[in-house]
Amino acid sequence: MLGTLRVSGLVIAALLCALTAAPGAAQQPGTSKPAVAETAQGPSTGSGQAYPTKPIRLINPFPPGGGSDAVAHLVGQRLFERWGQSVVVDNRGGAGGAIGTEIAARSASDGYTLVMATASTVVINPLLNKVPFDPLKDFDAVIHTATVPLILVVHPSVPVRSAKELVALAKSQPGKLNFASSGEGTISHLGGELFKVVTGVDMVHVPYRGGGPARNALLGAHVQLNFGNLLSAASHVKSGQLRALGVTTRKRAAGMPDVPTLAEAGVPGYEVIQWNGILVPDGAPKAIIARLNGEINKIIALPEIQKYLVASGAEPEGGTPAEFRAFIQADIAKWAKVIRDTNLKIRQ
Repeated sequence: MLGTLRVSGLVIAALLCALTAAPGAAQQPGTSKPAVAETAQGPSTGSGQAYPTKPIRLINPFPPGGGSDAVAHLVGQRLFERWGQSVVVDNRGGAGGAIGTEIAARSASDGYTLVMATASTVVINPLLNKVPFDPLKDFDAVIHTATVPLILVVHPSVPVRSAKELVALAKSQPGKLNFASSGEGTISHLGGELFKVVTGVDMVHVPYRGGGPARNALLGAHVQLNFGNLLSAASHVKSGQLRALGVTTRKRAAGMPDVPTLAEAGVPGYEVIQWNGILVPDGAPKAIIARLNGEINKIIALPEIQKYLVASGAEPEGGTPAEFRAFIQADIAKWAKVIRDTNLKIRQ
């Protein structure tokens, strides 16, 4: 009934570019955002200076410590090395990513504000909550950066070694097991809710203000399990601080080949895939978006970035802005159907 679920939560950050320019910033009709002039020579700031001439802000709408935060800093550093302008990662967590995403939506359309987008922030949360932005109208797509599985992890004190054993334990103790998420309406929340629907178990959702705090709560045994970002959970699994029961994709993750899929582990029909990408506030010049897209594609293709993502179980993506926008539209349609079919609701 649920079908294949294409979803959210990790990955990449950023970009910049050096472009020649011409003077002439204009005011966009119907908005307070300043427009950026475009000429045949390329995008320009309002003062006629080449772009970029100052640090670029990359908003990560979650607290430090999650997968998207780690990759944002990794890619931001590569951008600094290539272009000589800083990419400042600005963590603005809260409300399932809505706070940081709203800040980005209200920012100037000048190419100096970017935002990490995930299925949680621009697909799931807007479908379940009234958020102060429209993911398709208030943003322009730049690039789809990566996809990554969720991973079901438990604290070592939980007496189970497989997903099948977890289901049996949960059914024997209805409402006794707690699962942490990175916030109401995030993909880690919906991943847990879908697990409940597919398996018929009763577990209690405990939302946190991001993947980092949720993982820390699990490490401290304040909750028993989490459907978390594989990228940020991998080191804790390898060190024995957490126990992995399964990844949420149809195939095993390259970075953790010994961890079974949940389908292999006794939960057939369950698949959830996270994704990350980059957006800019609506109205940024096409030439700037194209240049950003080109630079991010180059960064994703760097051997060290590919190695880091693949080793962590992620799949590097890339592609055009149009392809990324179409992907977001398809994901919205897919999750809207899942939410209707399962009558999923979140605590108000």
